Amino acid sequence: MTPPDADRIDVVYLWVDGADPHWQAKRRAAQDRTGANAGAARYGDVSGRYRDNGELRYNLRALQRFFPDHGHVHIVTDGQCPAWLRTGPGLGPGVSVVDHRTLMPAAALPVFDSGHIETYLHHLPGLSERFVYFNDDVFLGAPFDATWWFSEAGLAVFKEAALLPDYPGPQPHESALVNASLLSRAWLSASDPQYRHVPRIFAHSPRPMLVSAMRQLELEAPELFHAVRGTVFRSWAVPPLIPDLVPRWMVHLGRAIVRECAWAYLSSGAADAAEQFGELCASFGKLDFFCINDTSDNAAPDAHQLRRIAETLEQLLPYPSQFEH
Repeated sequence: MTPPDADRIDVVYLWVDGADPHWQAKRRAAQDRTGANAGAARYGDVSGRYRDNGELRYNLRALQRFFPDHGHVHIVTDGQCPAWLRTGPGLGPGVSVVDHRTLMPAAALPVFDSGHIETYLHHLPGLSERFVYFNDDVFLGAPFDATWWFSEAGLAVFKEAALLPDYPGPQPHESALVNASLLSRAWLSASDPQYRHVPRIFAHSPRPMLVSAMRQLELEAPELFHAVRGTVFRSWAVPPLIPDLVPRWMVHLGRAIVRECAWAYLSSGAADAAEQFGELCASFGKLDFFCINDTSDNAAPDAHQLRRIAETLEQLLPYPSQFEH
């Protein structure tokens, strides 16, 4: 296989269609087999985690608008493919739909914990050294400057303003990001007595990454990778590594830099959701990125808060990308 272009920046997405009956049957069988609710993380196995509100379609529209020079697009799924997605020749850098079965050991499948799946992304065949990993609910909101996200000073990472609680380790009632930070603190402090933990959550953002760095971390922290690769559903006791440990480790090594930027986090189930979405529309084009988090959990598919997501995205990004039929 020809090595990827050193200057190329690929893009990686995870995607799932939670309304697919075949996928739903696999989820129910896994729940029955594992007793998933016993150790589930907070909001770790609710419908909102798997629901498709059309985010990937609009994410690709934002990608084409704000980062037209991106490399190959890799969409990692559990045997699914969006009906609207166009693949094949004539797509410039192109797009690949990668089945979990080609990336992960058969004995581990099926997997419903994104934190587990994420630990294999740097093993994607043909992936460029530099790549950006997106959850499909995190969108570019302004032109992507590759020299800012991947600079000589290091990869760009971002932290939130709120202080983290000071627990000795992961807690059943806490969010995955809080528990991920607590895990990071324990591992990094044990690895280097000089480590000083920043008591902030790292933002839910586009994640610039390096294949070589991920391979190095996998060798240095095999026990952490082994633990999260043992999950089926997200567990509060085994938090994800990619959202927190990876950026903190990179900052500690001097290979990433904490930057300030304009961004927004929207929660579809919040009492002030209408105001949040209105502010997004007013600031679109000026935000480096934004996240629309589906916190409506087990809402009906036609609930107004879910329609608001699709209607807002269509208003902001009305023009189809090259990846659509």
